[in-house]
Amino acid sequence: MAKFLDTTGISYHLEQTIKNANERLVLISPYLKINDRIKELLEDKDSLKIDIRVIYGKNELQPEENNWLKSMKSIRTSFCKNLHAKCYMNEKESLITSMNLYEFSQANNNEMGIYVSKDTDQQLYTDIDTEAKRLIRISEEIIVSVEKVVQTDNGQKKYYKEPKVQHKGYCIRCSKPIALNPVAPFCKDCFSIWAQYEKEEFPEKFCHICGKEERTSMIKPACPSCFKANKNKLEFSI
Repeated sequence: MAKFLDTTGISYHLEQTIKNANERLVLISPYLKINDRIKELLEDKDSLKIDIRVIYGKNELQPEENNWLKSMKSIRTSFCKNLHAKCYMNEKESLITSMNLYEFSQANNNEMGIYVSKDTDQQLYTDIDTEAKRLIRISEEIIVSVEKVVQTDNGQKKYYKEPKVQHKGYCIRCSKPIALNPVAPFCKDCFSIWAQYEKEEFPEKFCHICGKEERTSMIKPACPSCFKANKNKLEFSI
């Protein structure tokens, strides 16, 4: 049965949701400024190579936040336009709340939330999981670059980004270069067409990873050889 949470309960269950993640962790929050305690928990999960997805949508990352995310190997960050939802979940439990993943909210605001366990509310958990996956699909994955600090002649700090080559994938319908993400293998235009019907096994034309002409689908976006080579490196729907 779903459980109502106040501000203290949300903070507790947010920590527990991160701690209890053994396979995957999804953090959806419009504003992204993570406090030291949450960073510590995420660093522990990153060291265990847990699949971590962070979706945000309201502000540019500050240099300190940017560099911290860059140092994490298992965290993938995506930007979702017009995002207002706040949801934190692992493979066993989820938390729907008014609380942003933002240190001021956790310290000062009066919040409410609902905690859901997959064991006791399987359908509700599945519905939340389905919507979280949809948000991931429509989000644009951000390739984080390190921002270095340079001391100028007048003593001020200046930030600049080191360039980073972004590995591209391909839209499985039109072969347009896009971010490599097997969970979201369409370009924006093709996804808007696919979303009208949402048939996961509808036949498409190209491999998302190598771009070669191949019979694929939303649920199987890669050719057999690319899937075999990347199944332990990338997240697939199956």
